[in-house]
Amino acid sequence: MIVTVTLNPSLDRAMDVGRLARGEVIRATAAHLDPGGKGVNVSRALLANGVPSVAVLPCGGDEGGQLVRLLKAEGVEVLAVPIAGRTRSNITLAEPDGTVTKVNEPGPELVRAEFDEITDRVLARAGSADWVVLCGSVPPGLPADAYAQLCRRLHGAGIRVAVDTSGPALREAATAGATLLKPNRDELAEVVGTPLSDLGDVVAAAQRLRDWGAQSVLASLGADGAVLVDADGVVSGTCPVARPRSTVGAGDALLAGFLAGGARGAAALAEGLAWGAAAVSLPGSRMPGPADLIRHNVTIHPRPDELRPLLSGPSS
Repeated sequence: MIVTVTLNPSLDRAMDVGRLARGEVIRATAAHLDPGGKGVNVSRALLANGVPSVAVLPCGGDEGGQLVRLLKAEGVEVLAVPIAGRTRSNITLAEPDGTVTKVNEPGPELVRAEFDEITDRVLARAGSADWVVLCGSVPPGLPADAYAQLCRRLHGAGIRVAVDTSGPALREAATAGATLLKPNRDELAEVVGTPLSDLGDVVAAAQRLRDWGAQSVLASLGADGAVLVDADGVVSGTCPVARPRSTVGAGDALLAGFLAGGARGAAALAEGLAWGAAAVSLPGSRMPGPADLIRHNVTIHPRPDELRPLLSGPSS
């Protein structure tokens, strides 16, 4: 069983549009309303593929109630912590060529008492968990080391912790000794302060996170696949998508598949790549199920030292 923690969840409304043009009235051809937030998506992807998961998250206002109802309708077990603020809403506009434009609200402020309640809920449930996954941005009101604080307490209880966040929170999680970090290319470049133009740069940046204290780093690279750097070395792989629909949640699906696949080595990376690619082929922030996975499209590169330039497409 895997427990996910999303400190800044959302309602995600995705709309398909023919062309995005500023200042014009745009009519959507389709619309989807999904639960949102990185940890929420990890739980949704796991459950869609038969892996037990519990989602811990703060919820406030009518939007928070709707978020919980949507998750329960998908069969997600939710531990919702009431907060004074209102759960945020995000908007995604997807064009036919796969271009995605996102508008994300900053989210409500979390006060210390609310964070302490979330921490207590996580620790109470984590004893029977294989992993605890801490995901997403740190909301207003909390320090950058909020995930690091959780990480240290969970490690003290002997629990493996994966963290998917960005900026100072990512560095703090590394120094706290996270079992696994899952940055995308942009987040990895930002935290080390160096542009990443090829896989050699990615591997070097991931190794810096390990030098800071992280045990393993799974870097998602969008159309360039993903790279795993851990004590066993470096593994990279790709999984092309014939018709991209939306990149929203693709990195979350990658992380879910990697954990479901055993969270170590080429086999786990291949499973994660299959889940991530399947998410890209689906509209909005839908998470893939078994029927969406095309595992034979995955290529694991046996010579990661043969490092190739990165494409310019968006990471996930």
